[in-house]
Amino acid sequence: MRVATGLSVLVLGAGGIGHAVVSGLEGGIGRVDPFRDMKNRPEGGHGTNLLLVGTDGRDTITKAEKRKYKLGGAPCHCTDTIMLVHLSADRQRASVVSLPRDSYAEMPAHTDRTTGKHHAGHPVKLNAAYAEGGPALTVRTVENMTKVKIDHYLEVDFTSFMKTVDAVGGVKICTARPMKDAYTGLNLPAGTHELDGGQALQYVRSRHVDVAADLGRMERQQKFMAALIKRATSSGVLLNPVKFQQVSGSVLGSVRADKGFGTEEMLALGKAMKDFGPASSEFTSVPVGNPSFPVKGIGSTVQWDAKKAKKLFQALREDKPLAPAKPEPKPAAGPRQPPAKLVDVAPKDVRVQVYNGTPKDGLGRTVDEALRATGFTTTEAPLNGEVRELKRTLVEYDPRWDRSAKSLATALPGSELKAVKGQGPQMRVTVGADFTKVQRVKAEPRETGEFATVRGDEVVCP
Repeated sequence: MRVATGLSVLVLGAGGIGHAVVSGLEGGIGRVDPFRDMKNRPEGGHGTNLLLVGTDGRDTITKAEKRKYKLGGAPCHCTDTIMLVHLSADRQRASVVSLPRDSYAEMPAHTDRTTGKHHAGHPVKLNAAYAEGGPALTVRTVENMTKVKIDHYLEVDFTSFMKTVDAVGGVKICTARPMKDAYTGLNLPAGTHELDGGQALQYVRSRHVDVAADLGRMERQQKFMAALIKRATSSGVLLNPVKFQQVSGSVLGSVRADKGFGTEEMLALGKAMKDFGPASSEFTSVPVGNPSFPVKGIGSTVQWDAKKAKKLFQALREDKPLAPAKPEPKPAAGPRQPPAKLVDVAPKDVRVQVYNGTPKDGLGRTVDEALRATGFTTTEAPLNGEVRELKRTLVEYDPRWDRSAKSLATALPGSELKAVKGQGPQMRVTVGADFTKVQRVKAEPRETGEFATVRGDEVVCP
C-alpha cells in the first residue's frame, strides 16, 4: 500500500539534483540490514530489484488524524502490502508486482525476533514474516517464493505515506463509480478527485469497496502509484533543488532502507531515471490459483498459480517487459480530440437504438455514427421517434442495466435518464433539440497480455 512512497524516493532523485542536496538527506533515512547472514540466495539477474513494504505503523499519527481517517486499534507489526519492483538495466522501465499479503507462504527456519525461540520452516500468510522476523525474514521469504534476488529494501508506514502525498501537492484519482468503505471512511463519488495524504491513505487501504476485496485493493494501489509518479514527475519538484530538498526531507524522515542503498546509489539511480514517467511503469499482481486456500491453523490464504507465477518471475530475472508491446499511435486526423471521460461499463458492451426526436433530417444518423465512433454498439439503423418536438435528449433503459445507461448518458451531456421495466439490455436514445455533441468515453483499462499487466499511463486520469 504505502510503498508508493518508496518508489517516489527514486523518482525524486532525478533531474540532475546536486550531490550536496541529496547528501544532506542521508541522515534522515532509517537504516536496517535485511541481508545479514543470508545464505543460498538466488542468482542475480539483469536490472535492479527492490522490495517495497508498507507496515501498519501509526505511532506518530495524531489522535485527530486517527479519528478522521479511522486509524484506531493496535498495529499488528506486520506488512499491509508487499510489492516487488524491478528497474530495468537501461532504467527505462519499472515493473511493479503486487504480492497479496495473505499469500500462502512457507516460512524458512528462523529465530523469532520477539521471543528468541527458534522455529523450523512452517506455513504462514506472507505478511506474518515481518511480525516474526522483521525485514530480514521478509526478504528471505520473498526470495524463497519468487527465486528473485532482492538488491534493495525500502519500508514505509502510515506517516511517511501521508507526508509523501502532501509534499507533492496531492494526487489526482479518477473513479468511474462511487466508492464507499465504512471501515476506512472512504467516500468518493464518481469523477475526478484531488486527494491529500489522509484521503489517499483511505483510498489505498480500502478493501470493502467491492467483492474483489484485497485483490481489488491491490489494483487501486497500483493505480495510485501511477498517479503519484505522474504528479512527482510533472510538478517541477525534480527540477528545483530547494523544493526537492524540502519534499525529500519531509518524506525520508520516516522511511527505512537497507544500508547499501545510500546517497550515491540513490543519486545515480535518480539521474538514470530523469525521463521516467507514468508510461515507463507497468503494474501487475502475482497470478492467483486459489484466492481462498484453507490452511489448518491459519485460515483462508491466497494460493499462487505456481506455473504462471514461475514464468512471471523468470521474466523479471531476464529483464523482460511484462506488458505486451505498445502499438505505434496512429496520426490524428483533423483537430485534436478532447480526452475521453471515464465510465463504468465499456461502450462496446452497451447496445443502442437511436431515434430522432426532432424535425431535423439526418440527426438520428449523425448521433448513431458518433456513438459508434466512440465505441458503442449501435444498430446502425436510426429511426424517427414518435415525438418529433423533443426538447431534451432522452435515454430509456431497463433498471437491470442501469450501469450501462450511465455510461451512455455520460456520452450524451445533458441527457435525461428514464427507467423502463422490461425493456431489456438495449438502450433507447431519442435525440432532442438540445443535442450538441457526443462526448468520447472509455472504461478503465483491463489487464492485458500474458501477465495481466497495465501501464501507468493507461490508469492515470486523462
